[in-house]
Amino acid sequence: MTAQLFVVATPIGHLDDITYRAIETLRNVDLIAAEDTRQSAMLLKHFNINTPLTACHDHNESHKIEQLIQQLLAGQSIALISDAGTPLISDPGFKLVRAVQAHNIKVTPIPGACAAIAGLSAVGLPSDRFSFEGFLPSKSSQRLATLEQLKNENQTLIFYEAPHRILASIQDMITVFGPDRHVGFAREITKTFETIKKTTLAELAQWVESDRNQQKGEIVVIVAGATEKVDLQAEKLDHILQRLLQDVSVKTAAQIAADLFDIKKKVAYQRALELSQ
Repeated sequence: MTAQLFVVATPIGHLDDITYRAIETLRNVDLIAAEDTRQSAMLLKHFNINTPLTACHDHNESHKIEQLIQQLLAGQSIALISDAGTPLISDPGFKLVRAVQAHNIKVTPIPGACAAIAGLSAVGLPSDRFSFEGFLPSKSSQRLATLEQLKNENQTLIFYEAPHRILASIQDMITVFGPDRHVGFAREITKTFETIKKTTLAELAQWVESDRNQQKGEIVVIVAGATEKVDLQAEKLDHILQRLLQDVSVKTAAQIAADLFDIKKKVAYQRALELSQ
């Protein structure tokens, strides 16, 4: 095996989803650069892979690059893996790949599992055009601003989300995209409690809020692109709120709008607050 960097996809849950090529690559390289060596060690043990591991994650990637480059230049081959799925997709590795290419060292992808693509393939939303948006900001104000930039995009939008933020993120999506926007919800893909659901944002918020189990695990949210009908609904909500805010408080405006549009008062209140500033 000639010196090169292999970007190797690993299972996102079900271990049988690893490819034969990935196993052979991990066995034959000189070193595996892993996001979490403890977690990756369990994967390697399962497949009887004894290749040495080294940590390469968000906190040390910049400092680790030079060491890995020197090893590649010395003729060693290295595999890059993340905790699960395809490296660089909301995971570390971009800086390393860019540096390796800058040194004219070959980078070879070993394709496999990816939660974003797996989710998209199963929720029944258009897949001819889509964009991967990764994780939304953790703060609601920043999250709303990001969603506002995306609300008129007509391609399918794919997001990753953390369990403790999933409900708040869905509610912010309702505020910006409107309650009737179609959405796919893919949780714990390939794992024991896999959940795949297609619905509307309003119905998804109610379902996730009523079932705490849906607020656990690895989550992919896939939102349909904007349509004229959906845009009109969001515009109507804004128009009504803006008119109400001329005469009544934010709280009262939110209550009236929530009743008119059959959405949660908290969602209407957040949007009214944004419009009043």
